[in-house]
Amino acid sequence: MMTSLLTRLHEMRAEQARRRTLWRELSTYSTADELNDIEAAIARSGDDATDPETQEIIRFLAARRSLVTLG
Repeated sequence: MMTSLLTRLHEMRAEQARRRTLWRELSTYSTADELNDIEAAIARSGDDATDPETQEIIRFLAARRSLVTLG
């Protein structure tokens, strides 16, 4: 039981680190043109829109776009 708990904790920390890295990398896209470019690249990539990681990227880019629009 303790091993499975520690394994789960390790997995959660690894997922948080992955997400922070992804957000940090995507936050470099800061203009509307840059966001358009990355969104077009995602659309061309053929990744399934139901893929959880692709959905996460799309949500983050949408949030970035709203900040760029407000800024």
